[in-house]
Amino acid sequence: MAFLTRLAATLALVAAPVLGLAAPPMEPEAVLAISQAAIGTQTGDHVFTDQNGEPLTLESLRGKPLVVSLIFTSCSTVCPITTEHLREQAAEVRRSLGNDTFNVLTFGFDATGDRPAQLAGFASSHRIAREGNWFIASADPETTEAFLDELGFSYRAGAGGFDHITQTSILDADGRVYRQVYGEAFPLPVLMEPMKDLILGTRTRGLDPAAMWDRFTFLCTVYNPATGAYRFDYGIFFGIFVGALSLILTGLVIFKLWLDSRRALAGGNRRQELG
Repeated sequence: MAFLTRLAATLALVAAPVLGLAAPPMEPEAVLAISQAAIGTQTGDHVFTDQNGEPLTLESLRGKPLVVSLIFTSCSTVCPITTEHLREQAAEVRRSLGNDTFNVLTFGFDATGDRPAQLAGFASSHRIAREGNWFIASADPETTEAFLDELGFSYRAGAGGFDHITQTSILDADGRVYRQVYGEAFPLPVLMEPMKDLILGTRTRGLDPAAMWDRFTFLCTVYNPATGAYRFDYGIFFGIFVGALSLILTGLVIFKLWLDSRRALAGGNRRQELG
């Protein structure tokens, strides 16, 4: 069903150009349907080219969640804003969940224009060149189309550039599409919550001390709307402590009442035996 939804929506977007007619506006409903239908899709072992002209395999980025930002380097409006915002939000996620817990890939989807030199310039201009675990790359047309199809990304050539959905895709550690994020300036929880799920959620199932600490971190890292940032809420620890203490005290009271009733019963039986 998801495949049929994506196919129907894609045909709706490309039918007019194929027939030689003027392309209609991109329909938000069709674009969103394609994007959402991609959730759960396994991405392939594609080979990209990075800003240095070196090959970058998608497989080499697995083992950690991957945030994929889709841009074209000649864009002077939405793409720079999206990249700057993502850089700030990713830094907040790293502060809360760890510096080495996920990768970011800025992917240039203009297969003819996003060459290594343009990628390098874009990375430098938007201060992502020196960010840890942040990669920037593009690919040949066939690889680009295959990758964008897996991500459910819709675009088309327009005057002076491309019309496209502003989409950031989050892949899990195995390379499956886990969540789609929309807009150039999305709220921090929109990125943080799925990253918490992927980074901490899979590590909180054991009983060893490290897994237990990850579980506390998962529960206690909360968003503060007043500051627009995440923080570790020690109040949750206090609440857990008070709740546990209350349960212990209640258990002690019940145990004491039980002992008193047993003693009273034993005393009554003893008096009956003596009488």
